[in-house]
Amino acid sequence: MRIAFYGSSLLSAYWNGAATYYRGLLRDLAGRGHQITFYEPDAYDRQSHRDIEPPDWVDVRVYPATEEAVWTVIAEAANADVVVKASGVGVFDDVLLTGVIAASQPHALRIFWDVDAPATLAELGRSPDHPLHGALPVLDIVFTYGGGPPVVRDYEAFGAHACVPIYNALDPATHHPVAPEPRFQADLAFLGNRLPDREARVDAFFLEPAALLPRRGFLIGGAGWETKAMPPNVRALGHVGTGDHNAFNATPLAVLNIARDSMAANGFSPATRVFEAAGASACIITDAWEGIGLFLTPGTEVLVARDGADVVDHLKVLTHERAHAIGAAARARILSEHTYAHRGAEVDEMLRSLVSRKRERSVA
Repeated sequence: MRIAFYGSSLLSAYWNGAATYYRGLLRDLAGRGHQITFYEPDAYDRQSHRDIEPPDWVDVRVYPATEEAVWTVIAEAANADVVVKASGVGVFDDVLLTGVIAASQPHALRIFWDVDAPATLAELGRSPDHPLHGALPVLDIVFTYGGGPPVVRDYEAFGAHACVPIYNALDPATHHPVAPEPRFQADLAFLGNRLPDREARVDAFFLEPAALLPRRGFLIGGAGWETKAMPPNVRALGHVGTGDHNAFNATPLAVLNIARDSMAANGFSPATRVFEAAGASACIITDAWEGIGLFLTPGTEVLVARDGADVVDHLKVLTHERAHAIGAAARARILSEHTYAHRGAEVDEMLRSLVSRKRERSVA
């Protein structure tokens, strides 16, 4: 099938955590015979911070962040069997949503793919005039980056015909164990951009433990932290490109996952970095959120912290031997249940079934 996918960026992970999710999932779908065109705007300096060049399994169309250009790419939705509008494109989101629905053919499958469902649902609750309210009745299905039963329930309550979480996963060809690198040596490392809805949790789960463990080394990567006051035993790296993620995850004694506020409150929303870190056999310490056991077993495949004090307690007793055992167990679990091959098979089956049923209805 021909898939037109309108998203933030496939080529750049700069201020764009969904990039590796798009890459892993769409590459698998391409391998199943789908012809994919990915439309991304030239915005937020992402094109000057590319992590990859356009791959051969997808046609990437980078368009200027102008109204004229966005209407040009919207018109191309008419050529697709499946039209996907992702959340969080960053420019002309509302125009893209209503535009691609109007431009798509009657037989085409229309999908909204939400990569931050808790935040989107909160916005829908606050804004009765949000364009997505009007779009949901004509969309065939909503896919989400995660969220579990709470997100499914809320989307269906807002009028979605169906909502299916398609969780983050591992691409083992991209994220895998590598040799340690001295520049990433630390007792605990955290990788994530500085965002308003996560900063307080970074303070509680990372910076406060660092202050309580002055003899231990802490490492933080991601954009925006350069102006943040930090304890002297914390090193800030700035933006860490995806090419360095394996070494960043494989080198420290442990790596920390910290969910954003809405995802922690909602649960069932493992970040891409959880799977990347597990793929590199990292020992992961994660903040507590409902549903973690669906992906990794607490105590043997991941360490769970309810607060910063738990992070401190984990680090005080964590040996290299136990960290290696937890990392190896996490990698084995993810490889057996949570790769993009697993997710791609799920999406492929749903797409083919939905397209077939829609065509049958149009003929009847």
